[in-house]
Amino acid sequence: MVDPAGEAGGFHSTRRYCTTVAKFYVTTPIYYVNDAPHIGHAYTTVAGDALTRWHRLLGDDVFFLTGTDEHGLKQKQAADALGITPQELANRFSVRFREAADLLDVQYDDFIRTTERRHYRAVQQFMQTIYDNGDIELGTYEGLYCVACEAYYTEDELVDGCCPIHGTPVQRMQEENWFFKLSRYQDRLLEWYDEHPEAVRPQTRLNEVLGFIKGGLQDFSMSRSAFDWGVPLPWDDSQVAWVWFDALPNYITGVGYGEDGARFEYWWPVDYHLVGKDILRFHAVYWPAMLMAAGLDPPRCVFAHGWLLVSGEKMSKTKANKITAAELVDDFGVDAVRYEFLRDITFGQDGDFSWEGMLARYNADLANNLGNLLSRVATVVEKKCDGIGPAPQSRSPLKRLAADVYGATADAWDRVAPHEALEATWRLIHETNAYL
Repeated sequence: MVDPAGEAGGFHSTRRYCTTVAKFYVTTPIYYVNDAPHIGHAYTTVAGDALTRWHRLLGDDVFFLTGTDEHGLKQKQAADALGITPQELANRFSVRFREAADLLDVQYDDFIRTTERRHYRAVQQFMQTIYDNGDIELGTYEGLYCVACEAYYTEDELVDGCCPIHGTPVQRMQEENWFFKLSRYQDRLLEWYDEHPEAVRPQTRLNEVLGFIKGGLQDFSMSRSAFDWGVPLPWDDSQVAWVWFDALPNYITGVGYGEDGARFEYWWPVDYHLVGKDILRFHAVYWPAMLMAAGLDPPRCVFAHGWLLVSGEKMSKTKANKITAAELVDDFGVDAVRYEFLRDITFGQDGDFSWEGMLARYNADLANNLGNLLSRVATVVEKKCDGIGPAPQSRSPLKRLAADVYGATADAWDRVAPHEALEATWRLIHETNAYL
């Protein structure tokens, strides 16, 4: 069996749990470490960071979790191809994801790695609880497996015999594994979403989830016996947890599950899981059912955003169209890159990135509109106010506009619509420019 990584990177809180402010817990997906980070990863992380910054401004008690997913067949195959161990591969790439987040000034509260001992303990306790509750049983499975997704597909779901997400051939696999009884939770999931229609957003994604559930849920294999790179099952150490049964519980590990009951009770359930649309099923079907089986509350909201495309295509190694955040920061600076991610794409839909589009937005909004406003304000203060900014005037014609813009901005952030929040902000900038 594998030797997990040490405790480094864990979160050790000294906070006093507040009772007078709202708690707000947000997560990004944890990112696979079989390859280097690109702007598709940065897009989600920056959106989560912006959302949590807004709630910090409101005075909420905020916790923001991100990290890396370091187990599974895909990781082992990538390590084998490089002639190193899976742990060495994880160590090499996890630090690059952390550095990418730091480069973009992301203010995460914890960066979790699934090879940490705290996560092993949490996952094993989580699995044991579900097993003890009778929702994990032994069986034999044969199916079509996509290594890139770490998931099985039916013949009907394939596109020309390939994975519908990655377009790569699937493998037929057969193993004796332990199965999670997902079928038992079909009615409970439908009841949950009927009572909590805001638990998946946007609405189109909820419709996808409901359609999948109503189509009939099948039990799925939650363990693997063909390799040992993963968390061993506590009742059968000849098998390790399927990577998604290991990865999804990172969201509870990060807030103390299995180690700090008071802290976990305070933060759970999560307020927002921000995820890409390609992993919606895992977060909005499998994960809530797993939590129910463990006696825990489902997430309050899974928000599935679209893909950040380059020339209309998803970024991939085979297409050689990946762009790193560092490349953009070198040319435009950190704040401009963050602004581009939040401004030009409707969060929830696919959006196309191009260097030309970013340059145009940079010049129009940041250099011209905002830059001109700063220059004009500085000039007026220097020439007419002896270099000292005056106090706000109650009769200022901009006062009502500022109040309206704040209301529109707050409403946009409540709906996780950063592009609308920035549109409102730029209305104030435009009108202030005109006023001066």
